[in-house]
Amino acid sequence: MGKAKQVSWRDAKAAPIVFVSGPEDYLADRAIRAIRDQLRKKDTGLEVHEIAAADYSTGQLDALASPSLFMEPRLLIINGLEKCSDALIDDGLALLENPQTETTVILRHNSSSVRGKKLVDAIRLSDAAIEIACAKIDKDSDKAAFIQAEFAAAGRKVAPGAVRALSDAFSDDLAELAAACTQLLSDQSESIDEAMVDKYYGGRVETNAFKVADAALAGKSAEALALLRHVIATGADPVPVVAAFAMKVRLMAKVYGNKYASASTVGAQPWQIQRAQKDLAGWSEEGLAEAVMAVATADAAVKGMERDTVFALEKLVLLLANRGQKNTEV
Repeated sequence: MGKAKQVSWRDAKAAPIVFVSGPEDYLADRAIRAIRDQLRKKDTGLEVHEIAAADYSTGQLDALASPSLFMEPRLLIINGLEKCSDALIDDGLALLENPQTETTVILRHNSSSVRGKKLVDAIRLSDAAIEIACAKIDKDSDKAAFIQAEFAAAGRKVAPGAVRALSDAFSDDLAELAAACTQLLSDQSESIDEAMVDKYYGGRVETNAFKVADAALAGKSAEALALLRHVIATGADPVPVVAAFAMKVRLMAKVYGNKYASASTVGAQPWQIQRAQKDLAGWSEEGLAEAVMAVATADAAVKGMERDTVFALEKLVLLLANRGQKNTEV
């Protein structure tokens, strides 16, 4: 008994047993799709069967994974292993003892429970298996790395500003972020820059929200207020606007007075740290503390604590543009 080989989702390949683990469904779907496409390209006669692990009944694995009369290749995709039946655990363990070379069995487990642990542990110890781990992509640094890798895989260059703009614009949906990268890759420009991202996606609420924050932190109060009023006038939800401010102010607080700030210590990309350090010019510790409290107050306001959310946002913009000082009227 050996150990299952670990493979990146970007390098997904067929094996008798493929264990796709982790909570990031989009990455898991891409890995599974890539394996299916590889097998179908190799043999157009590929048989594909999908089973819900919770509905599995005894004998299905043996029936579907066993070689057919004409030895056609087969792909068996079992989804929801975290909800598997006892029968699947038993049959899965038996399959590990006698994997079929003409069949690829993909088992998808989203890591939300320990259900099926006995089978999972056995898979991870099997020479016949590979594991494709799909960790959650939620940190800014993870999103930036994902974007850079998407362009690198296509042999294209992407400017740091474009990476930041994309990450800002699609902060909540990895599938949308990937689709945006694909659309930008269809553009024939040699390098993807921030202006190009703005051309395609400048109308998104999240992108505009970060433009408001950037203007405010640059001390451009009039420009920030004008941008804010435009964002609100176009029907934008004020909650992500405050979230944009919160993200920037939190990073500024982490970086303030920390000359050793790095990607590993503050959880941000080098260019984000440099931007936060630039934004901190002229700020005091007291002013930054006021900003942190003001963001929290505005967040509560836009979530129902105050009736006039626009006024609450304008106060926040002016406080930040004045580097945490309160002596500015709206």
